[in-house]
Amino acid sequence: MEADGDIKTTATGFRCTLCNVSLPNVPSLEQHVKGRKHQTLSTVRASRKSQEQHSVYVAGLKPEISQTDITEYFQQFGPVSDVIMDKDKGFYAIVLFSETDSIQATLSCGEHRLKGSKLRVKPREKKEFKLIPKKSDFQNLQEAFDRLKPQLCQLLNVDGQMRYMVERFQLGENEKKARGLLVQLLQEVLVEFFPDSQIFPFGSSVNTFGIHSCDLDLFLDLENTKVFQAHAKSTTGQTGEGMSDDGRSEDSMLSDIDLSTATPAEVLDLVAAILKRCVPSVHKVHVVSVARLPVVKFHHRELNLQGDITTNNRLAVRNTRFLQLCSEIDERLRPLVYTIRCWAKQKQLAGNPSGTGPLLNNYALTLLVIFFLQNCDPPVLPTVDQLKAMACEEEECVIEGWNCTFPSQAIAVPPSKNRQDLCTLLAGFFNFYAKFDFASSVISLREGRALPITDFLKQNKDEEAMGEETPNTGMHHGPKLGPLNLLDPFELSHNVAGNLNERSHRSFQRECQEAEKYCRSLQYQRKSTKGKSWGLVRLLTPHGEVAHAKTEQLTISIPFKSALLPEGLRSQLHEAGDEFRLLWFQKICAAVCGVFQNVLGCHLHPSADVAFGEEGAEEKESLSDSLNTSADDSRELIGSQDEVSPLEVTAAGAKRPLSSGSDTPASPQGKKPRLSKRAKPEFPHWVFVQKHLVWAGRRRVRRELSKGTDSQPEGSCMDLESRVTAHIIEKEKELKEPLEFTVQLQMLGGTESTRAVVKLEPTSDKTGVFYDFFHFLEAFLPKMVETLLKNEVVNV
Repeated sequence: MEADGDIKTTATGFRCTLCNVSLPNVPSLEQHVKGRKHQTLSTVRASRKSQEQHSVYVAGLKPEISQTDITEYFQQFGPVSDVIMDKDKGFYAIVLFSETDSIQATLSCGEHRLKGSKLRVKPREKKEFKLIPKKSDFQNLQEAFDRLKPQLCQLLNVDGQMRYMVERFQLGENEKKARGLLVQLLQEVLVEFFPDSQIFPFGSSVNTFGIHSCDLDLFLDLENTKVFQAHAKSTTGQTGEGMSDDGRSEDSMLSDIDLSTATPAEVLDLVAAILKRCVPSVHKVHVVSVARLPVVKFHHRELNLQGDITTNNRLAVRNTRFLQLCSEIDERLRPLVYTIRCWAKQKQLAGNPSGTGPLLNNYALTLLVIFFLQNCDPPVLPTVDQLKAMACEEEECVIEGWNCTFPSQAIAVPPSKNRQDLCTLLAGFFNFYAKFDFASSVISLREGRALPITDFLKQNKDEEAMGEETPNTGMHHGPKLGPLNLLDPFELSHNVAGNLNERSHRSFQRECQEAEKYCRSLQYQRKSTKGKSWGLVRLLTPHGEVAHAKTEQLTISIPFKSALLPEGLRSQLHEAGDEFRLLWFQKICAAVCGVFQNVLGCHLHPSADVAFGEEGAEEKESLSDSLNTSADDSRELIGSQDEVSPLEVTAAGAKRPLSSGSDTPASPQGKKPRLSKRAKPEFPHWVFVQKHLVWAGRRRVRRELSKGTDSQPEGSCMDLESRVTAHIIEKEKELKEPLEFTVQLQMLGGTESTRAVVKLEPTSDKTGVFYDFFHFLEAFLPKMVETLLKNEVVNV
């Protein structure tokens, strides 16, 4: 491994000079070298090195010399595979040959002349491949926010701070005009190739929530072009007019493609070709065909602007008009949205750099703000259904079967009776979502309320059954459900937050809880007389303590989700009455223990007494009584009756029995509960030993073991995951020093927010693999526990 020129040994581990990252140990290094980033950069470097060896640099070009002219000229020296030109200035080009011999033949020629111009031809300059990291959105926002801090601290109130942020971050008039001119240019170019087509901007550029450098999203409407093409075909088919000698229509490039049968990817390939050849200053053009809605991405050099063009996103244009209307209905919406978006990025809850990933997007954040305002008392904004009732007959709009009707003018909407200021509304947003029951709810802006998730689970089940009987019916399907379910206002089958994973959802609600606490303090509500940070400045400051982040990373939360439990277990919980939390927690304890022992092959430490502390011997019996069903549940869930003993499953150090309600201990009326100086553990606490890297390479092994069968997602099948672990243990070497770690479970929250929290901590990690193991467990453990609970066999 160290022989690799990209890997350097350092005092703290290793460093990959290619990817510019540090690795703490050999297992992490091996995973990195096999990972996508390192492999991709290695491939790109090899490709660029090959291009340097197969190409020459050509200067002295005149503007009238085209790419085709250069190709035809240099083909006399050998096959030309590509020509890369600076089309804006037209001064130079890179000629890429298929064979290296062509380089020598080109350079040996004494003089090169093309269309009266003397060309200067020389070998490509050899440059060292180096990764230049780009500034992330978070870094750019942080720099901009740091510049605003002094001015924000001088303002008199939070309302003024929020409005000031809008003024500084919003798109300026000159930016809007520049974007409008680019849209106009694209319209003029594209209509030459797609007659009667129209291009519409949507998204942040025009929905009143845009910020400096936000992307330019465009929808190319080809419906009129399809009509034009169909009419041209019928005309030429009847009369034979308008046809060239080869039998093709002379109207446009449309002669090469039939829009009525072409796939979106084929149409976008044509759009990309037009952008590359015909639009000045546009470069870095490429088609993303694997996205939910395929797009052509491009970059405009002069404006330093990223852009997307799609041909099948008419709903997005209507959504944009809906957001415009909401901004016109109540002027408080824009400051709230700007502030929440900035807060979410500062806390790294939003802003996926590649456009995909497990974080919230700006559209989802905006809808969350609107939903909150619909639920204020009295409401600030009306629901979508209420807006539909206010629209007149001429404003009725249906797109792809979805009713998108609302008034075209804000004057048709009665003003809100809510008079709360921005400071109060911002605090209310955090309070609203800090307590929101995401696990059992689906957020609907159409109805302005949280819908029961059980309705959607039943709907999806019915759709699956109907799909098997009558496939391809063309009906609208239910949304993809996840940790946070937020329906699009019009396309009700689309969960706008469907990309979120459990970890991102937990982070969002935890940050809302932290912000809600801060908003109750004087530091938020009142300007500091000593010039200290206050109001938004403190609220939007990102977390800086590394120790705090480390502590958060060692905790995995498993929320109570009644809708996802099997019918038999739900019946048991219902019969348990007020004790349902304790019963559910016992099942979770058994499942967690089973995952570590029977799925991941961990071994319980031989001296189980270490989990009890000094008073453990006296407390075993009382604790065993309070959680004596955990071992039996583990046997039922896992099926290994000989491996788990009651004391091993329930080992803990608490004298106080588990409460079935709030975590706050009861105290005499009128007295405050006394806080103990040193809290003792009061829930199951185990010590496990792991001798193999059972988390490394699991996806590859799972694919190998699943060949010939239907692929199953990670954590969805206990038998498969157990075989994956067994395969890794059989094929891979043991760790030089076993990993030893503790697992402690706690039950937190009240009746409506019950959750089990699994806290892990390494006790012996000489090979430095624990944090890699924990990162794997963050996603794997909750999924596997959920699978075990679903497959539970219990006599009801």
